[in-house]
Amino acid sequence: MDKKLINITIQQLGSLVNLVKERSFSKAAKKMYLTQPSLTKHIKNLEEEIGARVVERKNTGVTLTQEGKILYECAKRTLAHIEETGEKISRIKESEAGDIYIAASSIPATYILPQVLKAFRNRHADIKCRIKSSDSESAMGMILDGEVEIGFVGREITHKQLCSTPLWGDRLVLIIPADHRWHGKKKVSCSEVLKEPFVSREQGSATRMIVEKYFRENTNSDFSGFNTICEFGSSTAVKEAVINGLGVSIISIHAVRRELGNGTLREIPLEGCSIERNFHMIYKSNLGLMKHHEIFIDFIKDYGLNICHEQ
Repeated sequence: MDKKLINITIQQLGSLVNLVKERSFSKAAKKMYLTQPSLTKHIKNLEEEIGARVVERKNTGVTLTQEGKILYECAKRTLAHIEETGEKISRIKESEAGDIYIAASSIPATYILPQVLKAFRNRHADIKCRIKSSDSESAMGMILDGEVEIGFVGREITHKQLCSTPLWGDRLVLIIPADHRWHGKKKVSCSEVLKEPFVSREQGSATRMIVEKYFRENTNSDFSGFNTICEFGSSTAVKEAVINGLGVSIISIHAVRRELGNGTLREIPLEGCSIERNFHMIYKSNLGLMKHHEIFIDFIKDYGLNICHEQ
């Protein structure tokens, strides 16, 4: 194929097909909502692209040249294929079935989404959710890079390319091993926590960022002020480290409800301190939502409100 043919436009092909059907420039132009000079220009540009005339004007109307006949058959097939493709895309957009690719930070992925997705699947079994667990910073990066479509993170995201919706409420609590010497105390001060061996989440974790922000604003100490023994990439690992006596930590209440209930961990209130936040749902502003995305997002917003009201 002559490389110049790559520059032929869909509108030029449509002009040729309609011209053959109507056998008149004026009628074809009217059908395409074009002026006659515009239609004439499309045909002229088409002829320049292939380097040959495609139509002959006669008293009885227009007829195709040999080159025009070949191009006309190609144009019909091309336009029919485009129409079929459009119909397939429309059916996908209208269908409630589909896959949703999700990135979620540690707490939502482990302790919240399983129950949310169970309730969602009970209503919408044809929509499948594929989850990647990460920290909040990485989840945002996966959204921006197009690796996933929707994210759940542990802090508010302000980015011009992203929509961010607050969802489930959370409270960060100070946890200690069941046999820790603070057992029995009604509360401890922030200065006491800074001196105690501390088990931390990794850099990029929203939990860590919020704890660090709170202590910086209320004690004039950044994260270097903590007596950090080790850092872990998941809340589950942090819990296990505290249970085994490695240190204390500040973690989401969602992550430790079971352990607080069975006594393997204990919560000690921080004096004059209340660290609260919301988890947020994020996605690209120009995502181009299909039906299954809209169903999922609406469900999550409603479910999120219910959780927040219960707390």
